[in-house]
Amino acid sequence: MVRSLWTGASGMIGQQANIDTISNNLANVNTHGYKKMRADFEDLIYQTVKTAGTPATEDTVVPVGIQMGHGVRLASTQRVFSQGAPQNTDVPTDMAITGEGFFRIQMYDGSWAYTRNGAFQVDSTGRLVTANGYWVLPDIIMPEGFLPQSIVVSQDGRVGVIVPEIDNEPIDIGQIELYRFPNPVGLTAVGENLFKVSAASGDAIAGRPGFEGFGQIRHKFLEMSNVEVVREMVDLIVAQRAYEFNSRTIQTSDNMLGTATTLKR
Repeated sequence: MVRSLWTGASGMIGQQANIDTISNNLANVNTHGYKKMRADFEDLIYQTVKTAGTPATEDTVVPVGIQMGHGVRLASTQRVFSQGAPQNTDVPTDMAITGEGFFRIQMYDGSWAYTRNGAFQVDSTGRLVTANGYWVLPDIIMPEGFLPQSIVVSQDGRVGVIVPEIDNEPIDIGQIELYRFPNPVGLTAVGENLFKVSAASGDAIAGRPGFEGFGQIRHKFLEMSNVEVVREMVDLIVAQRAYEFNSRTIQTSDNMLGTATTLKR
């Protein structure tokens, strides 16, 4: 009887974690480059009351044993790196990756991070940076006198700008590189649309956009979140009902304990 109380409680805790994951997905439905998360669960340890295969008589064995489960727990929150829809922005510093790969970013402390969000800007020194001022690597530095609206980025990552004092045609100023990982779901999210390498993700593999399996660059586009609102809402309803079912098992167990306590008056 007491076992069912704790089993139901573990189910409620698990579904709360599920709802927390879904709510984070919905909160980031308009976050550029956001990749939705999925809560994965696993059952807990079992108490074996009777072991299958133990002798029943001299010539027979027990065909089916008795095991009592102790509930559920959160096993992992896995990120889903499916492609988000590209959105046309007409902003010359915006870039979207169609396919596999990440942009590399240099943090203020000199460490590297990776992102799918290509909402870049040009700072006061002419360097291509993120909205938070982190450097995009390899360095892309605009020459003096360039026309901001003349920035062009090819599908293979070549960056060019027009400098009227030099030429009326775009001049090549740098190459965008992409990076991929043996196990991208092992990356550690650190906020600000950034991921960092972990022991599970493996080391970054550099490559040129459009070659050797890397995605291509779409200039003046941004990758939208891959969150599907309708699916998240359905998952939210299922999680809510599962939470209610588990709470009902606790109520039922409590009622049964109450009945047992009133047997003797």
